[in-house]
Amino acid sequence: MKNLDFAAELHLKLGVPASSTVESLRLLRAFLKLAPRQRYEVIKLVEDLATEVALPERPLS
Repeated sequence: MKNLDFAAELHLKLGVPASSTVESLRLLRAFLKLAPRQRYEVIKLVEDLATEVALPERPLS
């Protein structure tokens, strides 16, 4: 943040965010940078993992 007063004020009001929150925001930022097709593939992968669907056995590149 470029405005240090604003950052300090947020820090006083909200405290320090949990590391899991920071990591979630990093992942969200990375996800938003993906092309729409790649986003779809990530969502599909997560859905498959969440429902324990067996993934095809192929090597990761």
